[in-house]
Amino acid sequence: MKISREVKTAILVISGILLMVFLFNYLKGINILSNNAVYYTTFDYNALDTSASVTIKGNKIGKISSIEYDNVTGKTKVAISVDKDMKFSTNSKIKLYETGLMGGNALAIVPEPGDELAESGDYLESMVEPGLIRSLTQNFSGISSNLGNTMQSADTLLINLNKLVTDDSEEGLKQTIAELNNTIISFNRLSGSINTLVSKNDAELSSAIKNFNQVSSDLTVLSNDLKTVKLSESITKLENTLASIDVLMSDIKSGNGTLGKLMTDDKLYTNLEGAALQMEQLLQDFKLNPKRYVHFSVFGKKPGKFDAEGNIIEDEKAQPDSN
Repeated sequence: MKISREVKTAILVISGILLMVFLFNYLKGINILSNNAVYYTTFDYNALDTSASVTIKGNKIGKISSIEYDNVTGKTKVAISVDKDMKFSTNSKIKLYETGLMGGNALAIVPEPGDELAESGDYLESMVEPGLIRSLTQNFSGISSNLGNTMQSADTLLINLNKLVTDDSEEGLKQTIAELNNTIISFNRLSGSINTLVSKNDAELSSAIKNFNQVSSDLTVLSNDLKTVKLSESITKLENTLASIDVLMSDIKSGNGTLGKLMTDDKLYTNLEGAALQMEQLLQDFKLNPKRYVHFSVFGKKPGKFDAEGNIIEDEKAQPDSN
């Protein structure tokens, strides 16, 4: 099949246009043939170029794809194109930072923990890192301000010292030296008094020091006695005793032995309750029918027997013969 000259020309023109579009975007930092993910963020001002790189932990992973000014919000909208295989959460931030002392800015993705992963087209929060020159300028301005205050204070101190030296009045240096001499004289007197007090009470001080030495010796002996006490054996015996008590309580709880049966078996309680009930019935019957239990006979007559209802049962021998 023969291709006409017009078709060849059209193919050549279209190929040139596509090549120009590709090169134009490539120079801008956009590779239209790559399948990268695009994320968006905003800044209060524009300090970036479309060729600026995008990094994560110092590694280059993409470039800035577009920079646009939003007339509604008054902010700069930035789109970045990064490798689609990079995974980070939606809580991550895009940081603007300076790349060197001579200027130039770039963007960095600061990963943050989160459950939801960012997808292409998502919006990420932005942050701006202060540059080195700006930080040094701010720190130098603070240092210079503090240095100025320090120099002013030093100048005031020197002026006051100069006035003190040149002042011949009562508040001058001479008066200060005189007061210092009086202080030294008072201190000498005080030291003399202390020496006199020590010399007069030398015997008492010696006795007090001797007593203190005796007390320290007694404390040493006491500490030695405490060291020789067999605390480990006492603790071992106490542990054995507690173990025996534990075994005894376990036996009681499980119902072993006499005490365990008394604590766990309810038969004793049932028997005691039945005995108490019978005792109560006996006392009640004794109150109602005392003749059953107590008999008095003035003439020595043999008492009769009573039935369950309290009636007297006559003796069969005392009854007359029916025959």
